[in-house]
Amino acid sequence: MRPNIITEAGIPTRLNQWWSSIPFITSGVVLICGVIYLLCLLVGYDSYDTICFLPSAVASHFQVYRFYTSVLFHGSLLHVLFNMLALVPLGTELERIMGSVRLLFLMFLLASTNAILHLTIAFLVAYNPLYPALYLVNECSIGFSGVIFAMIVIETSLSGVQSRSVFGLFNVPAKWYAWILLVLFQFLASNVSLLGHLCGILSGFAYTYGLFNYLLPGPSFYSKIEGLSALSVCVRRPGFILCTGGTTYGQLPTYSNTSAAPSALINGNFLRNISSWMPNRQTPTVQEGEDPRFPGRARTLGSAGAEPAAREASANLHARLLDNTTPSEPLTNSQHTVANTVRADATVTADQVDTFDEELKKLVGMGFEKTQAEVALAAADGDPNVAIEILMSQQG
Repeated sequence: MRPNIITEAGIPTRLNQWWSSIPFITSGVVLICGVIYLLCLLVGYDSYDTICFLPSAVASHFQVYRFYTSVLFHGSLLHVLFNMLALVPLGTELERIMGSVRLLFLMFLLASTNAILHLTIAFLVAYNPLYPALYLVNECSIGFSGVIFAMIVIETSLSGVQSRSVFGLFNVPAKWYAWILLVLFQFLASNVSLLGHLCGILSGFAYTYGLFNYLLPGPSFYSKIEGLSALSVCVRRPGFILCTGGTTYGQLPTYSNTSAAPSALINGNFLRNISSWMPNRQTPTVQEGEDPRFPGRARTLGSAGAEPAAREASANLHARLLDNTTPSEPLTNSQHTVANTVRADATVTADQVDTFDEELKKLVGMGFEKTQAEVALAAADGDPNVAIEILMSQQG
């Protein structure tokens, strides 16, 4: 009897396609955390008190390195496996929107702010005169979950969705999603750092409100990093996504703080957001194509034939990621090249339709597998937006 070749090759092929669809930085973090855990397991390393985030040690000995070693180490196989499986979809989506170098900087920023918030809250609560809780300054925390909670808040805000599914069991309002996960993990898992996860959520909201805008570098910073000769091997990899466009890797946000306020504390958006406790899910009024919280440009997933809810979410995402370029400002030759080569953030008009091969190259540059992208693009009659929706639904 003839063997079923598809069945025999199904699992390895699907695993290979799944791994190849993960962008460069996201897959790199997964590998680093996995290798670190395996090395600790092989050599029998269990002195986590020397690398974990310990507020008392950070304050007394100024061990700032714990800000970053604590997020890369994990205490058990389930710990690292669950965190990395949660990171893959979040990191993939954010990296395709932001770019590889920008996402790496965001992870570094979130790890730093999480640790600072953790340190501050731990000492404030531990030495408050009403009900001291000294155990908080001696609590040892490790794991990437604090950064993941911050990324959950940021991705939920960028997506513009109205509800999120909790483990596929029930749907909750998107603005409560991170908080419900925080409570569930405290009840369902043992030895979980409530303060570490809480600080991740707070950092995520601080980013979405624009409180970190003055810490975000401009596009020239990312261009210089991507232009380093030492990183040329990384930049040429298929999964690497450029922050400033110009190649088939994908159109990504560009940041400019020339007209945006250095902090959202001095604009009305912050006060309106605080009044609702959560990021606003309605499309904000954009003045001259500018949103100081999410400056830049990124792809939208909607299309002319999509459902109304999908169009609304796409419009919301597009409005949040508009850059400071106004229609009155003429485009340079390089900007024309970027707009013609990588165009994933706008509805394509009749005079801007590219050939099938060009759209296929764009999808492959965004990290999709070539065969799947070709099938999806053919099913979408050449519409790249519909093809992206098909591919994302397949990955989901």
